Amino acid sequence: MVIECCCTLRISVAKHIYLIMNYNFTKSLLTLSLAGVSLAASAQDMSGDSTTRFQKKEFRTWSIGLNGGILTHYTPFNGADNGDYHHPQVSWGYGGYIKKQILPGFGLQADFLAGTIKGDHANSLPSGSAAQDNSSFATRIQWSAALSANFTLANVSLNQKRNVLSPYLTAGAGYLSSSAHVFNTPAGSNTAYHENWFVPVGAGFKFGISRVVNIDLGYTVSFMKSRDFNGVTSGLNDRFSYAHAGVEIALGKKRSSQLQNYSAIAALREESAAESNELRTRLAMAEQARMRDEAAYAALVRDMGDDDGDGVANKYDKCPATPAGTTVDGSGCPLKVPAPVIREKVIVTEADRKIVGEAIKNLEFDLGKATIKEHSYPTLNRVADLLVEKHFSLKLAGHTDNTGSMSLNMALSKDRAEAVKSYLVSKGANASTIEATGYGPTQPIASNKTAAGRQQNRRVEFSLF
Repeated sequence: MVIECCCTLRISVAKHIYLIMNYNFTKSLLTLSLAGVSLAASAQDMSGDSTTRFQKKEFRTWSIGLNGGILTHYTPFNGADNGDYHHPQVSWGYGGYIKKQILPGFGLQADFLAGTIKGDHANSLPSGSAAQDNSSFATRIQWSAALSANFTLANVSLNQKRNVLSPYLTAGAGYLSSSAHVFNTPAGSNTAYHENWFVPVGAGFKFGISRVVNIDLGYTVSFMKSRDFNGVTSGLNDRFSYAHAGVEIALGKKRSSQLQNYSAIAALREESAAESNELRTRLAMAEQARMRDEAAYAALVRDMGDDDGDGVANKYDKCPATPAGTTVDGSGCPLKVPAPVIREKVIVTEADRKIVGEAIKNLEFDLGKATIKEHSYPTLNRVADLLVEKHFSLKLAGHTDNTGSMSLNMALSKDRAEAVKSYLVSKGANASTIEATGYGPTQPIASNKTAAGRQQNRRVEFSLF
């Protein structure tokens, strides 16, 4: 789209640029061109990840966790009498979980827990009595399994894609097997292992120390659907709590982030900023290219114009301001005595074609210019001698590859054909018998996709007749 716009604009302003073109303006354009080259080099480094920007991302959504902590029958919901036993005893438990993160703020996890819960000083005995002091219980959890919903306060940072601190809440339902043993508690009795339902509700924090590892600190209260969990059957369902610390390992591809602590807002902001910077760079480069093309086109219009209308471009016209209607030679100078043109039957021999073929083979120009290199002169001289000797007519066809804009290539191919014509005329050839035409990249003889093919397409063809 940029190339098309530049071509359209170039055509519309060519006449105006031609009128105001001067030396100082040319120097300014050269300075801007150098800046554009530097800008283009830096832009190549900036846009390295443009192919993956805004694409679908892979996240770590599965994780496993192991933890250990304190089990106790005391919870903030036990009331003034603290349940069936007054004093909690600290005992250790251990657990683990498997979690599937479905959304940044929501996941499902399967929890496992085991350990022993202890307490003493039964509330059913007189307070301060020796009997109460000697009473206690111990409930062993043989196994416990629960399915819980995990609600994570997702990362909403505008600047940081990966959150370090992620608070969460959990709630679910579970099933466990436990056995209670009471000591010196008349109101209680031992129970064998049996299963009961419970409802775990918890809260905690996760500290992300890498893409893979989180430190997990949490507290869970489990509401039992039974009243004899601690061996004492009372009017209220029993409860116990688990305060734990553990490690969570996120599973997934090596460089992917965890979904639970990923900020889509910060990621989008970062990628949009990179996209904006790249677009601004490309616009600046396009503007530099447009100005370079306009300068080159203005110079081409000036050089290839024919101010005196003698059919010879200004660049090759050695006698400018020739009066209208004057017959001139290939260099634009008047012919004193036009030589009579005697047309005889023209026979082109193999030797003649060989001379032309060697001239084509040895013909070279300076890069991007119409200046013939000196080592091409000897074979061109032989062609000039052939034209003078045998009065042949010659058609010169200039061709280029497809590198650059169409207008510049058409001009360059015509320019080079005219340069060959001017050289042959300067060696005595009749300008009226030489036709110079430029075809640009429109007639390739090889593929422009390779350097060798483009080299073959950059040529000037000679046709004797």
